Amino acid sequence: MSQRDVKNRIASVQNIRKITRAMEMVAAARLRRAEQRIEHLRPYAGAIRRMTRQAAEAAGGEIGSLPILKEHEREERVALLLVTADRGLAGAFNSQIIRAGIRAAAEYEDQGKEVVFSATGRRGVSSLTFRGRDPEGAFTGFTDRPAYANAREVAESLMAAYIDGKVDRVEIFYNGYVSPLVQEVRRETLLPLQQATILEGNERDTEGSEGETGHHALVEYEPDPAVILERLVPDYVEISIFRALLESTASEHGARMTAMRSASENAGDVIEDLTLEMNRARQAEITQEIMEVVGGAEALT
Repeated sequence: MSQRDVKNRIASVQNIRKITRAMEMVAAARLRRAEQRIEHLRPYAGAIRRMTRQAAEAAGGEIGSLPILKEHEREERVALLLVTADRGLAGAFNSQIIRAGIRAAAEYEDQGKEVVFSATGRRGVSSLTFRGRDPEGAFTGFTDRPAYANAREVAESLMAAYIDGKVDRVEIFYNGYVSPLVQEVRRETLLPLQQATILEGNERDTEGSEGETGHHALVEYEPDPAVILERLVPDYVEISIFRALLESTASEHGARMTAMRSASENAGDVIEDLTLEMNRARQAEITQEIMEVVGGAEALT
Protein backbone atom coordinates (compact mmCIF):
# COMPACT_ATOMS: atom_id res chain seq x y z
CA MET A 1 0.00 0.00 0.00
CA SER A 2 1.45 3.36 -1.04
CA GLN A 3 1.78 6.36 1.25
CA ARG A 4 -1.04 8.14 -0.59
CA ASP A 5 -3.39 5.19 -0.11
CA VAL A 6 -2.66 5.14 3.62
CA LYS A 7 -3.31 8.90 3.86
CA ASN A 8 -6.67 8.44 2.12
CA ARG A 9 -7.62 5.65 4.51
CA ILE A 10 -6.67 7.78 7.52
CA ALA A 11 -8.81 10.65 6.23
CA SER A 12 -11.72 8.26 5.67
CA VAL A 13 -11.49 6.80 9.19
CA GLN A 14 -11.23 10.30 10.69
CA ASN A 15 -14.47 11.27 8.95
CA ILE A 16 -16.15 8.13 10.30
CA ARG A 17 -14.95 8.99 13.81
CA LYS A 18 -16.49 12.46 13.53
CA ILE A 19 -19.82 10.88 12.59
CA THR A 20 -19.74 8.31 15.41
CA ARG A 21 -18.86 11.01 17.96
CA ALA A 22 -21.75 13.16 16.76
CA MET A 23 -24.12 10.19 16.96
CA GLU A 24 -22.88 9.44 20.48
CA MET A 25 -23.64 12.99 21.62
CA VAL A 26 -27.09 12.95 20.01
CA ALA A 27 -27.88 9.60 21.65
CA ALA A 28 -26.73 10.92 25.03
CA ALA A 29 -29.03 13.96 24.76
CA ARG A 30 -32.00 11.82 23.75
CA LEU A 31 -31.21 9.32 26.50
CA ARG A 32 -31.57 12.01 29.17
CA ARG A 33 -35.03 12.92 27.87
CA ALA A 34 -36.04 9.25 27.71
CA GLU A 35 -34.86 8.69 31.29
CA GLN A 36 -37.03 11.57 32.47
CA ARG A 37 -40.09 10.14 30.73
CA ILE A 38 -39.52 6.75 32.36
CA GLU A 39 -39.09 8.29 35.81
CA HIS A 40 -42.38 10.16 35.40
CA LEU A 41 -44.26 7.10 34.12
CA ARG A 42 -43.03 4.39 36.49
CA PRO A 43 -45.07 5.45 39.56
CA TYR A 44 -48.29 5.64 37.54
CA ALA A 45 -47.61 2.39 35.70
CA GLY A 46 -46.78 0.64 38.93
CA ALA A 47 -49.98 1.93 40.55
CA ILE A 48 -52.16 0.73 37.66
CA ARG A 49 -50.56 -2.71 37.74
CA ARG A 50 -50.95 -2.99 41.53
CA MET A 51 -54.59 -1.92 41.34
CA THR A 52 -55.24 -4.48 38.64
CA ARG A 53 -53.55 -7.21 40.65
CA GLN A 54 -55.47 -6.34 43.83
CA ALA A 55 -58.80 -6.16 41.98
CA ALA A 56 -58.09 -9.52 40.33
CA GLU A 57 -57.37 -11.08 43.71
CA ALA A 58 -60.60 -9.61 45.11
CA ALA A 59 -62.67 -10.75 42.12
CA GLY A 60 -61.52 -14.34 42.44
CA GLY A 61 -63.73 -16.67 40.41
CA GLU A 62 -65.68 -13.77 38.86
CA ILE A 63 -62.79 -12.91 36.55
CA GLY A 64 -63.96 -15.23 33.76
CA SER A 65 -67.38 -13.61 33.44
CA LEU A 66 -66.20 -10.91 31.01
CA PRO A 67 -64.74 -11.40 27.49
CA ILE A 68 -61.49 -9.53 28.16
CA LEU A 69 -61.05 -11.44 31.43
CA LYS A 70 -62.09 -14.86 30.18
CA GLU A 71 -59.33 -17.46 30.03
CA HIS A 72 -59.68 -19.60 26.91
CA GLU A 73 -60.24 -23.31 27.43
CA ARG A 74 -57.46 -24.31 25.05
CA GLU A 75 -54.27 -22.42 24.34
CA GLU A 76 -53.67 -22.99 20.63
CA ARG A 77 -52.46 -19.63 19.30
CA VAL A 78 -49.95 -17.38 21.06
CA ALA A 79 -49.31 -13.75 20.12
CA LEU A 80 -45.75 -12.49 20.65
CA LEU A 81 -45.13 -8.73 20.53
CA LEU A 82 -41.48 -7.81 19.87
CA VAL A 83 -40.53 -4.24 20.77
CA THR A 84 -37.61 -3.12 18.59
CA ALA A 85 -36.41 0.13 17.01
CA ASP A 86 -36.79 1.82 13.66
CA ARG A 87 -33.03 2.25 13.33
CA GLY A 88 -29.94 0.15 13.87
CA LEU A 89 -26.35 1.01 14.86
CA ALA A 90 -27.16 0.08 18.47
CA GLY A 91 -25.13 -3.05 19.02
CA ALA A 92 -27.18 -6.12 19.94
CA PHE A 93 -30.22 -4.06 20.97
CA ASN A 94 -32.54 -5.28 18.20
CA SER A 95 -31.03 -8.71 17.56
CA GLN A 96 -31.36 -9.91 21.14
CA ILE A 97 -35.11 -9.22 21.11
CA ILE A 98 -35.50 -11.04 17.81
CA ARG A 99 -33.54 -14.02 19.11
CA ALA A 100 -35.58 -14.15 22.33
CA GLY A 101 -38.84 -14.04 20.35
CA ILE A 102 -37.72 -16.74 17.92
CA ARG A 103 -36.64 -19.00 20.79
CA ALA A 104 -39.98 -18.56 22.53
CA ALA A 105 -41.81 -19.28 19.27
CA ALA A 106 -39.79 -22.47 18.80
CA GLU A 107 -40.72 -23.59 22.32
CA TYR A 108 -44.42 -23.05 21.70
CA GLU A 109 -44.28 -24.73 18.29
CA ASP A 110 -42.62 -27.76 19.87
CA GLN A 111 -45.70 -27.96 22.08
CA GLY A 112 -47.94 -27.97 19.00
CA LYS A 113 -49.07 -24.35 19.35
CA GLU A 114 -49.27 -21.75 16.61
CA VAL A 115 -47.35 -18.49 17.06
CA VAL A 116 -48.49 -15.11 15.73
CA PHE A 117 -45.95 -12.29 15.69
CA SER A 118 -46.43 -8.55 16.04
CA ALA A 119 -43.60 -6.03 16.10
CA THR A 120 -42.92 -2.38 16.74
CA GLY A 121 -40.02 -0.82 14.86
CA ARG A 122 -38.81 -1.33 11.32
CA ARG A 123 -35.92 -3.51 12.45
CA GLY A 124 -38.21 -6.05 14.07
CA VAL A 125 -40.65 -6.06 11.15
CA SER A 126 -37.90 -6.49 8.53
CA SER A 127 -36.10 -9.19 10.56
CA LEU A 128 -39.27 -11.24 10.99
CA THR A 129 -40.14 -10.84 7.30
CA PHE A 130 -36.61 -11.95 6.34
CA ARG A 131 -37.06 -15.09 8.46
CA GLY A 132 -40.35 -15.90 6.75
CA ARG A 133 -42.45 -14.97 9.79
CA ASP A 134 -44.46 -12.03 8.49
CA PRO A 135 -45.90 -10.13 11.49
CA GLU A 136 -49.67 -9.72 11.59
CA GLY A 137 -49.21 -6.40 13.35
CA ALA A 138 -46.49 -4.00 12.19
CA PHE A 139 -46.18 -0.68 14.03
CA THR A 140 -43.40 1.63 12.88
CA GLY A 141 -42.33 5.25 12.76
CA PHE A 142 -42.55 6.19 16.45
CA THR A 143 -39.95 4.19 18.38
CA ASP A 144 -37.62 7.19 18.74
CA ARG A 145 -40.25 9.07 20.79
CA PRO A 146 -43.36 6.94 21.40
CA ALA A 147 -46.63 8.52 22.47
CA TYR A 148 -49.42 6.99 24.52
CA ALA A 149 -51.59 6.89 21.39
CA ASN A 150 -49.07 4.50 19.82
CA ALA A 151 -49.31 2.16 22.80
CA ARG A 152 -53.11 2.33 22.64
CA GLU A 153 -53.06 1.37 18.96
CA VAL A 154 -50.91 -1.68 19.68
CA ALA A 155 -52.95 -2.63 22.75
CA GLU A 156 -56.28 -2.38 20.94
CA SER A 157 -55.02 -4.67 18.17
CA LEU A 158 -53.86 -7.32 20.66
CA MET A 159 -56.94 -7.07 22.91
CA ALA A 160 -59.27 -7.35 19.92
CA ALA A 161 -57.46 -10.47 18.75
CA TYR A 162 -57.77 -11.97 22.24
CA ILE A 163 -61.46 -11.11 22.67
CA ASP A 164 -62.31 -12.42 19.18
CA GLY A 165 -60.58 -15.71 19.97
CA LYS A 166 -57.89 -15.25 17.33
CA VAL A 167 -55.19 -15.67 19.98
CA ASP A 168 -55.28 -17.36 23.39
CA ARG A 169 -52.23 -15.74 24.99
CA VAL A 170 -50.36 -12.45 24.57
CA GLU A 171 -46.72 -11.95 25.53
CA ILE A 172 -44.38 -9.01 25.07
CA PHE A 173 -40.58 -8.91 24.67
CA TYR A 174 -38.65 -5.68 25.19
CA ASN A 175 -35.35 -4.27 26.41
CA GLY A 176 -35.69 -3.09 30.00
CA TYR A 177 -33.58 -0.05 30.81
CA VAL A 178 -31.16 -0.55 33.70
CA SER A 179 -28.35 1.87 32.80
CA PRO A 180 -26.73 3.26 29.63
CA LEU A 181 -24.44 0.22 29.66
CA VAL A 182 -26.97 -2.43 30.68
CA GLN A 183 -30.22 -3.39 28.95
CA GLU A 184 -31.97 -6.61 29.93
CA VAL A 185 -34.40 -8.59 27.80
CA ARG A 186 -37.74 -8.81 29.59
CA ARG A 187 -40.56 -11.18 28.82
CA GLU A 188 -44.01 -10.48 30.23
CA THR A 189 -47.43 -12.09 29.85
CA LEU A 190 -50.21 -9.55 29.30
CA LEU A 191 -53.22 -11.80 28.66
CA PRO A 192 -54.98 -13.83 29.94
CA LEU A 193 -55.09 -11.88 33.17
CA GLN A 194 -55.07 -15.10 35.21
CA GLN A 195 -51.54 -15.82 33.94
CA ALA A 196 -50.34 -12.23 33.62
CA THR A 197 -46.97 -11.25 34.99
CA ILE A 198 -48.55 -8.71 37.35
CA LEU A 199 -50.11 -11.53 39.39
CA GLU A 200 -46.61 -12.71 40.26
CA GLY A 201 -46.04 -9.55 42.29
CA ASN A 202 -43.18 -8.34 40.12
CA GLU A 203 -40.84 -6.03 42.02
CA ARG A 204 -40.82 -3.57 39.12
CA ASP A 205 -44.46 -2.75 39.89
CA THR A 206 -43.36 -0.87 43.01
CA GLU A 207 -40.55 1.10 41.39
CA GLY A 208 -40.90 4.79 41.92
CA SER A 209 -43.71 4.47 44.47
CA GLU A 210 -43.15 6.44 47.63
CA GLY A 211 -44.07 5.26 51.06
CA GLU A 212 -44.25 1.58 50.10
CA THR A 213 -44.15 -0.31 53.42
CA GLY A 214 -45.45 -3.70 52.37
CA HIS A 215 -48.75 -3.15 54.25
CA HIS A 216 -51.96 -2.70 52.26
CA ALA A 217 -55.24 -1.27 53.45
CA LEU A 218 -58.45 -3.27 53.21
CA VAL A 219 -60.44 -2.19 50.17
CA GLU A 220 -64.18 -2.29 49.64
CA TYR A 221 -65.06 -2.28 45.94
CA GLU A 222 -68.03 -0.39 44.57
CA PRO A 223 -69.13 -1.58 42.04
CA ASP A 224 -67.99 -5.22 42.09
CA PRO A 225 -64.28 -6.00 41.50
CA ALA A 226 -65.13 -7.75 38.21
CA VAL A 227 -66.77 -4.57 36.87
CA ILE A 228 -63.79 -2.51 37.96
CA LEU A 229 -61.48 -5.01 36.31
CA GLU A 230 -63.36 -4.64 33.04
CA ARG A 231 -62.37 -0.97 33.06
CA LEU A 232 -58.88 -1.51 34.47
CA VAL A 233 -57.65 -4.27 32.16
CA PRO A 234 -57.55 -2.15 28.96
CA ASP A 235 -55.66 0.55 30.87
CA TYR A 236 -53.33 -2.06 32.31
CA VAL A 237 -52.53 -3.48 28.85
CA GLU A 238 -52.04 0.00 27.38
CA ILE A 239 -49.82 1.26 30.19
CA SER A 240 -47.79 -1.96 30.16
CA ILE A 241 -47.11 -1.57 26.45
CA PHE A 242 -46.41 2.17 26.81
CA ARG A 243 -43.95 1.46 29.59
CA ALA A 244 -42.26 -1.18 27.45
CA LEU A 245 -41.99 1.32 24.58
CA LEU A 246 -40.39 3.95 26.84
CA GLU A 247 -38.03 1.41 28.40
CA SER A 248 -37.08 0.24 24.92
CA THR A 249 -36.48 3.81 23.73
CA ALA A 250 -34.15 4.57 26.62
CA SER A 251 -32.40 1.24 26.11
CA GLU A 252 -31.98 2.00 22.40
CA HIS A 253 -30.34 5.37 23.05
CA GLY A 254 -28.12 3.88 25.75
CA ALA A 255 -27.07 1.02 23.50
CA ARG A 256 -26.42 3.38 20.58
CA MET A 257 -24.40 5.75 22.75
CA THR A 258 -22.26 2.85 23.97
CA ALA A 259 -21.89 1.40 20.48
CA MET A 260 -20.87 4.75 18.97
CA ARG A 261 -18.38 5.35 21.78
CA SER A 262 -16.80 1.96 21.08
CA ALA A 263 -16.79 2.72 17.36
CA SER A 264 -15.03 6.05 17.99
CA GLU A 265 -12.41 4.35 20.16
CA ASN A 266 -11.87 1.64 17.55
CA ALA A 267 -11.52 4.31 14.85
CA GLY A 268 -8.84 5.98 16.98
CA ASP A 269 -6.96 2.69 17.23
CA VAL A 270 -7.21 2.20 13.46
CA ILE A 271 -5.91 5.74 12.86
CA GLU A 272 -2.91 5.05 15.12
CA ASP A 273 -2.14 1.82 13.27
CA LEU A 274 -2.47 3.49 9.87
CA THR A 275 -0.31 6.42 10.98
CA LEU A 276 2.38 3.98 12.06
CA GLU A 277 2.07 2.19 8.73
CA MET A 278 2.32 5.50 6.85
CA ASN A 279 5.45 6.46 8.80
CA ARG A 280 6.99 3.12 7.96
CA ALA A 281 6.13 3.57 4.28
CA ARG A 282 7.58 7.07 4.29
CA GLN A 283 10.74 5.85 6.00
CA ALA A 284 11.02 3.08 3.43
CA GLU A 285 10.72 5.60 0.60
CA ILE A 286 13.38 7.84 2.17
CA THR A 287 15.68 4.85 2.65
CA GLN A 288 15.10 3.82 -0.96
CA GLU A 289 15.97 7.33 -2.21
CA ILE A 290 19.15 7.40 -0.11
CA MET A 291 20.17 4.01 -1.48
CA GLU A 292 19.61 5.26 -5.02
CA VAL A 293 21.71 8.40 -4.41
CA VAL A 294 24.49 6.35 -2.85
CA GLY A 295 24.35 3.85 -5.69
CA GLY A 296 24.51 6.62 -8.27
CA ALA A 297 27.48 8.23 -6.53
CA GLU A 298 29.35 4.94 -6.43
CA ALA A 299 28.65 4.40 -10.12
CA LEU A 300 30.19 7.80 -10.98
CA THR A 301 33.31 7.05 -9.01
